[in-house]
Amino acid sequence: MSPYSKARLNVHAPGATQTLPKMRVLAIIPGEADDPSSMVFARRQMAAIAQSGVEVRIFFLSSRTSLRTLARESRRFRSAVREFEPDIVHAHYGTVTALFAAATTTCPLVVSFRGSDINPTSDTSYIRSLFARLFSQIAAVRAQHIICVSEEIRSRIWLPVRPSSIIFDGVNLSSFYPISRDEARSKLGWSKTKKFIFFNLSGRPSGKRLSLAESAVDYVRREISDVELVAVSKVDPERIPLIMNACDCLLLTSDWEGSPTVVKEAMACELPVISVDVGDVRMLLDGVSPSRIVPAEVAAIGSALVDVLCMEVRSNGAERAKIMSEATTTSRLLGVYQLVMSQANHHYEAQTQRQEA
Repeated sequence: MSPYSKARLNVHAPGATQTLPKMRVLAIIPGEADDPSSMVFARRQMAAIAQSGVEVRIFFLSSRTSLRTLARESRRFRSAVREFEPDIVHAHYGTVTALFAAATTTCPLVVSFRGSDINPTSDTSYIRSLFARLFSQIAAVRAQHIICVSEEIRSRIWLPVRPSSIIFDGVNLSSFYPISRDEARSKLGWSKTKKFIFFNLSGRPSGKRLSLAESAVDYVRREISDVELVAVSKVDPERIPLIMNACDCLLLTSDWEGSPTVVKEAMACELPVISVDVGDVRMLLDGVSPSRIVPAEVAAIGSALVDVLCMEVRSNGAERAKIMSEATTTSRLLGVYQLVMSQANHHYEAQTQRQEA
């Protein structure tokens, strides 16, 4: 543990009357600071944590592939640690991001695994994916606490030697809520009669299986000619709720997922969901109607799309989405931070007692 962490934690010592300083969390998020669509769920989570009273600073890791850039980033990160003196460092992704955090600081480390960082993925080559997952597993051993977005993700940790929690990214219900489809389309300038299918491309056409989605929509056009797949990528996050409310359903065809937030957001907007059986989608959609879990086959997906599109109704997902709110997940994450701080304090006190003995 770093000297500044010891000093800050020492206010917990028996008999101390000082006021505990505000908790400081330094979050590491891969991507560029000026790209608001990159790792938007991690950004929103830390914004909610900051609103709860925690002092938050975000370090954006600009590269995960260039050794020269990583060396420069390590110097920048160590400088940020010295200046900010965080109580906890929270890496919001596995692979190089988590390994970078594990290697460059001795602060208590929390790592969030979100899916493609620990699952096999078709987005990259087999060797690159293997090394990425290996880096995640190494970082998991160094972490004081591991956060996984689903039980499936947690089951993929090779050496589950650290405390872990299942905390998926929650939905901001003040942004994602149902409004009239016609009203949303008027604001976007969309046709009132055309069928629109929301598809979260997220810059990953291979992993999201865009070709499968497009083939399924071609199948739909045999019965519904005026239909469009709205492949969303690099869109202002503030526009997503409006686009969801303007669409007729969400389609998810990913090869791997953890706990896809897009499904929860669709539920909050009462947007029907058609999805392959991936991640924890089956659990998320339990009791949500209309919704469909289908095989990853063109005919099965296409038939489900036709069925739901012809219903022309919204889902009952908003009620279930209430238990998946950002407020709930923020409270759980704060509990993790408090546990990690308590453990670090206990370790420091034990170390101090051994030194005095």
